[in-house]
Amino acid sequence: MSTVTRRRVLRALGGAGLGMLAAGGAGAAQAYRFGVTRHTRPLPGLRAPLRVAFLTDLHYGLYIGAGSVRAWVEATNRERPDLVLLGGDQLDRRMDEAPGALLDELARLRAPLGVYGVWGNHDYGSFGFYGGRQYGPPRADWPAKRAELEAAFAAAGAPILRNAGRALRDDLYVAGVDDLWNGQPDVGAALAGAGERATLLVTHNPDLLPFLPRRVGLTLCGHTHGGQVRLPWLGAVTVPSRYGQRFAMGWVEGAHGTPAYVSRGLGLSGVPFRNLCDPEVTVLDLKPAPG
Repeated sequence: MSTVTRRRVLRALGGAGLGMLAAGGAGAAQAYRFGVTRHTRPLPGLRAPLRVAFLTDLHYGLYIGAGSVRAWVEATNRERPDLVLLGGDQLDRRMDEAPGALLDELARLRAPLGVYGVWGNHDYGSFGFYGGRQYGPPRADWPAKRAELEAAFAAAGAPILRNAGRALRDDLYVAGVDDLWNGQPDVGAALAGAGERATLLVTHNPDLLPFLPRRVGLTLCGHTHGGQVRLPWLGAVTVPSRYGQRFAMGWVEGAHGTPAYVSRGLGLSGVPFRNLCDPEVTVLDLKPAPG
């Protein structure tokens, strides 16, 4: 999710309402109270059932520490997924060194088909591609820092799929693309080895959905946090998407009517609270398509 300033949110809410929410602690409580959402869907080309856990927008560093990640990992392992996917924005502070505490927790994830992730826009701030209060000044060697962190994630058992994919079974291919805002996403390269397998694609930013090819079976996205702060009847105060509320959260459709799921994510961005938008670990039970 892009940075949402306190002033912007307060102005959108008329000031007093959100001030009372934050002062009463309700927003802070919702920010760290997560749940597991479960969905069952067919996936064309799949020949055997598949359980996928999707964790996105961890935002480790600014408002999120190792304790929160540990709870998410434990909840995920209790679901016994076949595959775990990380949807980007794992990081949210300057990374002069690899985040050992985060990687130690991610290394505890258990899934027989593995753990894979993609980068998001806040990860690029952590590399030093751009500057900010939690990132410090931009750094000229940010590509080297990105490579260093990719190696660290791989060593922790969570390799990053940057415009790449893996055939995990005879009937399953998982692909991931670079961040839409700060990277160079290449969907063709990510899908190059898919063949006729059922295909899962992970993109941090759902704004890529209208441009995906027909052969993508299911796309998983993060980035929006569901808006993070939502109001009754009105929905999200702001969504970091050129499409407004269209891809804010939940089940949506991309090009060719291809299904996609946009998770509310787990961490926090901009302000340290949520409203009517609890964090989620998403569990998908995918089945062979009928016929």
